[in-house]
Formats: sequence, C-alpha cells, structure tokens
Amino acid sequence: MPDRTPELGSLFPFIKEQAAGASHPRSFLSGRYNSAEAWKKAGRKTVFDLLHYRPPRCAPRPEVIERRDMGDCIRERVTFQTTPDIRVPAFILIPKNARFPAPGIVALHDHGAMYRWGKEKICEVENEHPALARFKQDAYEGRSYASELCRRGYVVAAIDAFYFGERRLIQGDPPAGPESDEEVAAFNQNASRHEELVGRTIYVAGFTWAGVMYWDDIRTVDYLLTRKEVDKDRIGCVGLSVGGHRAVYLGGLDERIKASVVVGWMSSFGPMLPNHIRNGIGFTKLVPGLYQHMDYPDVAALSIPHPRLVIHGSRDMLFPPEGVRSAFDKIARAYDRAGVPDRFKASVYDTPHEFNRDMQTEAFAWLDRWLG
Repeated sequence: MPDRTPELGSLFPFIKEQAAGASHPRSFLSGRYNSAEAWKKAGRKTVFDLLHYRPPRCAPRPEVIERRDMGDCIRERVTFQTTPDIRVPAFILIPKNARFPAPGIVALHDHGAMYRWGKEKICEVENEHPALARFKQDAYEGRSYASELCRRGYVVAAIDAFYFGERRLIQGDPPAGPESDEEVAAFNQNASRHEELVGRTIYVAGFTWAGVMYWDDIRTVDYLLTRKEVDKDRIGCVGLSVGGHRAVYLGGLDERIKASVVVGWMSSFGPMLPNHIRNGIGFTKLVPGLYQHMDYPDVAALSIPHPRLVIHGSRDMLFPPEGVRSAFDKIARAYDRAGVPDRFKASVYDTPHEFNRDMQTEAFAWLDRWLG
C-alpha cells in the first residue's frame, strides 16, 4: 500500500484547511444557476480570467511547409498564427478516401517527460527515432493514434504544445546530425530540470503556462475550421495525460467541440493534495486560484451538452482512486442535472497510465458515434 502520510508534513493541515473552505461557487451543482448556459458563461469567464493570458485574436495565416503522401492519408506540415506574434507548428492529416467535408479532430499530445517531440508522439513519421518508437510503445501500445483516426475518415490537427517538439527549449547549438539515444535522454533530463524555472519565470512575467497551452488549442480549432475538407459542425478532441488535461479544457471552454475523449487525467483536486501533486500537477497545468471557484470535474462538465468520454487506468498511480471516483460522480451528476446523462461516460481499465489499443478502440467508437 502507498504511504498515506502527507508529503508536506506539518505544513499540510494549514493547506488542507484553506482547500476545505472552498465552496466552489462556479460549480453547476452549487445551486446558484438555473440553467446550464448561465453557469457555463460564468464558469468559462472565471477560467479565462484566472489564466491571465488572452492575446488578441488574429487570422491563422497558415503556411504549408511540406506535403507528404503517407499511403492512405496526406500529411501536411504547417505553421499558423495563434497570436499576432506566435506561429505554431502542426501536422494536418487528411484522409484520402473520406467523404468531404469530413469530421475534424484536434489530437492533443502528452507530456510523458518526452520533450524532444510533440506532434510526432501521436502521428506517424518516417525514419522514426528508436527513443520515440519506445515511447509510443509504452504510452500508446505502439500506435500513432492520430494517424489511425485519419484512416477512419477524420481530418486531424496535431500541434506542438509550448516546450515540446519544435517549440522545445534549446540552449546553445542543437545537434548537427542524428541524435543518439543518449543525446535524446540528456535533452529530456535537461528540459525536465528547467521546467520549474520556465514555469516560475512565466508567472513572474504575469501569465500562465496553462493559458498558453489552452489558447493554442482553441486557436487550433480556429485553423481547422478554415480547412475546406472539414465539417464545421463535427469537431472533436482527444488526448492522453497532459493531452487529456488539454481535452478537458478545450472541450469545456470551446463550444465548437462537439465530442471529446479524456484519457489518463481525471481527479478531484482535494484528494490529490496530500500525495499526488509532485508527479500529478506540474507548472504546465496550474490555474492559480481555480479551486476556490470550481473543482477540476466542474471544468470537465463545462462541456455540457457535448458528449464526454473519460477513460482511466485503475493502476494509474498519478491519481488517488477516491479522487477519480469523486470526479466521475460529480461530472455524472452535472450531466444528469442538465438532462443529458447519456452523454457522459466513465470507463475504467485494469491498466497503468497509458492509452492502449483497447482504450483507443473505445475512444474511436465514441467519436464515431457522435461525429461520424
């Protein structure tokens, strides 16, 4: 059995007391709102205010860098604007045999302490590095799930999140040639060591890492909707781990998402406080002050009435079982109160922290049901 002693020892009672005093006035279950629409408007405003990051909107102004035939789909490497100053790199996967306009998916890559790659972790690439292949085997049972969704007829967008892939931390000159396993490992270790410094520096600068991440994901929907291949009324999102976390917020903050799948990131915050912050919540996910207004499952319920599937592994040690159960219960009660209980499903597998092929099969079926 895991040690249940709070990591912060003598300091924890004070912290727990502050959390216990949170009334979560922005919860749909608080009784303060007569309609889901009124609640969502207030809840979304609260989240956006706490993110301290809302750059001016701008046209995506995409540029196609490369277009490659991948067999049963076309893969474009593009960049587009998410702010007037930032261009985000992405893969756009276009099925060859789909009936257009086709449903679109924003596929959200994980963290996994693998900073060297972002979108490549979920999309098929040529000459795949052995370290990347091993990572995919551990996290996704060897499958590039974004490419698999493309084969099923979806137009898929996958960007590099801030600090990953082409947006990774580079100090000095990058390697001139192919990187060895040792060089990839050393890069990831260095990026991990600097993650806290990046987070603290961002906060001193007056914004949040989470705000950057969520904004880029919302603007990815903006870009996807400019594609003539995409049905604007059938957009979904899916992700594992930090990708699942991003799917919670993207589905909760953006009405244009019509169905979503969250894998491996679900818990009420309260049960995480004693022993599950160190490895469960990093600077990438922090929304300061959120718990005084609403809990994480309240954010997940902001997706109402769109269908939301949450998949969890019972042996996922990043989250306390009681926190997972309470989150499932709260989301289910919110969907029930909104009159759409059939549009939320929680599914638990006897697995660790991963998005294996059986999970993917259920995720794909869910998306097919609501978007296909």
